[in-house]
Amino acid sequence: MNDLVPGAHVEGDVTYRGESLYGKSVSPIAVRRRIGMVFQKPNPFPKSIYDNVAYGPRINGIHNKGKLDEIVERSLRQAALWDEVKNRLKNSGLGLSGGQAQRLCIARTLAVEPDVVLMDEPASALDPIATGAIEDLMKEIKDRYTIVVVTHNMQQATRVSDRTAFYSVLVNPESDTRTGTLVEYAPTDRLFGDPQDDRTKAYVTGRMG
Repeated sequence: MNDLVPGAHVEGDVTYRGESLYGKSVSPIAVRRRIGMVFQKPNPFPKSIYDNVAYGPRINGIHNKGKLDEIVERSLRQAALWDEVKNRLKNSGLGLSGGQAQRLCIARTLAVEPDVVLMDEPASALDPIATGAIEDLMKEIKDRYTIVVVTHNMQQATRVSDRTAFYSVLVNPESDTRTGTLVEYAPTDRLFGDPQDDRTKAYVTGRMG
C-alpha cells in the first residue's frame, strides 16, 4: 500500500508465485489485481451497492451490463449478502450496517477474482453476530481463495485458520526501532496445543501479551 508513497522505505522481500513483489519489473497495479485487501474498518465507496462491487471490473475494462450484473450478483452471493440487498442495489453502500458494509467490501474484493485475499482484523470493529457472519464467510470461500488474516483474537484464529503464524516485535532500545519477527508457524491446532517456542507458549497461555 505504501510502496508508491515518496520516501517510503522497504527492506526484505515478499515473493508471490516465485516473483518478488518489489522487483523493478513487477507492476504494482498487476499485483493489486491478484491480491485483494479487506481493511479493519469497513470502507464502502460513496456509491451505490451495485457500483461498489462493479468498480473493480469496470477499471479492468468490463463495461457490458449483462456481464457486470453477473459479476455483482456472484460476488454478493459469495459474500453472503445478495439476499439482503438484491432489492436495493441502487441504494448507497454507506447506508449498510457495519457487518453488511464489511461483507460488501469483501464482495468488492472478490469481484476482480484475486488469487489471494488479505484481511486485516476484518471483524475487530463489528459486534459478535456480524463477526460470526464474517467468520462463516471466510470458511465458505477458503476453498476458492487463499486468505491471509491478521488478528489479535486467538479464539478467532483457532476458529477460521488452517495454519497460524505467531509474530513478535524486537525492540532496539538505543534507536527505539521496532522490527517484526516470525516466531513460529505451524498447523493451527499444533501451534495452540503444542507450541514449540517459549514465546508462543507464553502468549497462548496468557503469560505474555
